[in-house]
Amino acid sequence: MPRWTLTSLTLHLNYVWKISRNASTTKTNLLLRVSGQGQAGTGEAAPNVRYGESPELLQTQFDTLQTHGLAAVGSLPELDALLAAQPVAHALSFALEAALVNWLAACARQPAWQWLGVPAPARRVLTAFTLPIMAPGEVADFLRQQRAARFELLKIKVNQGEGLDLLKAVAQALPGHSLLVDGNEAWADADDVIRFMEQAVAIPGLNMKLLEQPLPATQADGYRYLRPRSPVPLLADESVTATADFADIARQFHGVNVKLMKAGGFRQGIALLRQTRAHGLIPMLGCMVESSVGIAAAMQVSALADVHDLDGFLIVKDEPFGLVGEEAGRVFLRD
Repeated sequence: MPRWTLTSLTLHLNYVWKISRNASTTKTNLLLRVSGQGQAGTGEAAPNVRYGESPELLQTQFDTLQTHGLAAVGSLPELDALLAAQPVAHALSFALEAALVNWLAACARQPAWQWLGVPAPARRVLTAFTLPIMAPGEVADFLRQQRAARFELLKIKVNQGEGLDLLKAVAQALPGHSLLVDGNEAWADADDVIRFMEQAVAIPGLNMKLLEQPLPATQADGYRYLRPRSPVPLLADESVTATADFADIARQFHGVNVKLMKAGGFRQGIALLRQTRAHGLIPMLGCMVESSVGIAAAMQVSALADVHDLDGFLIVKDEPFGLVGEEAGRVFLRD
């Protein structure tokens, strides 16, 4: 019978991580471990306040699972049955499934990607690197200190008030560099987004390739209006959940940023990536602020995506596990 444990993991960050809805210098994630038969598997939960998740909530939910028979769970069908009876936050669901899959794969002497039945990840995967929201005057020093030019794609977090000034500063520091602009639902009106994009694409040296989730997920009509008018492809993030209607998503967006943590598990994340491609949309694989435990899990399914944003572990100061490395803007699994 496997043994399940959950421990808190405080991650200190290299800099203030600010997006349109919050800012922080530390992140509390949770490590979930299952062991038995001489093998162990680990998963990571990164609670997201956008979905009402917190470390305390996840700990309470884990304790409830323990009292309802988690110790007897040793297969995916058994885990599915338990979670159907005792639903938990998506971040915890992912950590549970990731730990179990990693353990089962280890017992089968297989890498997780093979056990899951997906193509092997590339040895090195190009990743975007994300700039948090900051004062425009700080951008040039930040880019230089982080050696951000080595990443072929930079992801820029913006809000409505300072977004254009931030983009101007990036374009001045790295003219022509490919940018993915992420609004994290900061705008309330589609016409305001159009005006923002019209002004942005006119900035000298700016090379905006993609725009991610500028409006709230509730504004499906706004996205249907925005999609044919956008000068760059629109990516969905918060708009896509496990129950997304992809026929409708294809009328709102040009691509989807799938995060395993948000999907609630490997299998649901794989399904979302495959549905994204099946509907002619750009499949992107993203992450939260995570240690290399979470990023290593995402790497297992990275062959299913065309765009990768797997830099969450690079935000972490003195990342403790070293499961993933980065060189010249490419991430790789360490032996």
